Amino acid sequence: MPLTAISLFAGAGGMDIGVDDAGFNTVCAIESDLHCAATLRRNGRRKLVCQTDIRVVDPTRLLDVLGLEKGSVALLHAGPPCQPFSQIGKKGGLRDPRGALIFEVVRFAEAIRPTTILIEQVPTFLRAKTAVGQGLVEDLRTEFRRLNYDLYVSVLDASEYGVPQRRRRVAMVCVPAGQPFSFPVLAKRTLSTVGEALKGLPPPSTNGEEPLIPNHIDVTPARDQERIAYVPEGLWLSKVPNVPPDILQKLTRKDTTKFRRLSRADLAPTLRCGEAPYHPVENRYITPREAARLQGFPDKHVFEGPIRRRTGSVQDLDQHRQVANAVPPPMARSVAADLRSKLCLT
Repeated sequence: MPLTAISLFAGAGGMDIGVDDAGFNTVCAIESDLHCAATLRRNGRRKLVCQTDIRVVDPTRLLDVLGLEKGSVALLHAGPPCQPFSQIGKKGGLRDPRGALIFEVVRFAEAIRPTTILIEQVPTFLRAKTAVGQGLVEDLRTEFRRLNYDLYVSVLDASEYGVPQRRRRVAMVCVPAGQPFSFPVLAKRTLSTVGEALKGLPPPSTNGEEPLIPNHIDVTPARDQERIAYVPEGLWLSKVPNVPPDILQKLTRKDTTKFRRLSRADLAPTLRCGEAPYHPVENRYITPREAARLQGFPDKHVFEGPIRRRTGSVQDLDQHRQVANAVPPPMARSVAADLRSKLCLT
């Protein structure tokens, strides 16, 4: 029988997929973004999806709605907002209202008393400080210790779990106090490449045509196609010599992540919100489906919401941003499976 799990800051469901593949059953997901919530509903018809600000949710009442008892949830898993701690953000930390949302996991843990907890964050989170200068991780450790959990922390690289992308993320695991735990040691790295990930996809649909595979839609503007044509496979626009000024525009040599073409023989760089890399050989941005493959999502997972054209904007998270924000399912699966095995959860 699957073990019950609840998901906080669920996003587009990457961690939900991985956790459930490891033998858990995520029965409820809480997510504030409109389009992410639509994606969760589309792919988890038996899951209760709460599209709301997590701060207004009463976890005790939630247990009642779900028909669960306190202490009956095997895993509480969460991907709190990373923007306040991200390397490319403003690094507001706890000064950013979103930074303090990680303590909502503590609030839910206190009310629900799950057997174990899994939290994902960006590596720079490890350097974050509280208002009094204490390390934020140590502050969390103290809070969870108060609830009789021990906190374990490790930096994992998604590429070692078969994800064709350089993506380092912090995994934080809480287990019952005194219960030993160590993160999985991979006996064999399962490396993949961009070319392998994109293999077998048909041409993307354009101009409103129905895609053969969900979310495999190209909306690259003609002007961007012209710029993309200057970039060789595996390079980025600012590194290409003799590019006309009207093509280079304001880019400098320091812009090594923008306007970048993927290499079929290599891993993809970390997918980021607001940026979509170029297809390895075609003069276009990668589609949301191609981005999802680079994150380890199965093709059957459908993303709802608009596809943002690179020259415009949309409210809430468009499909590319949903994918870029997600926890790679294979990495989540590995950690969750290890938790289940070492804690003898059945």
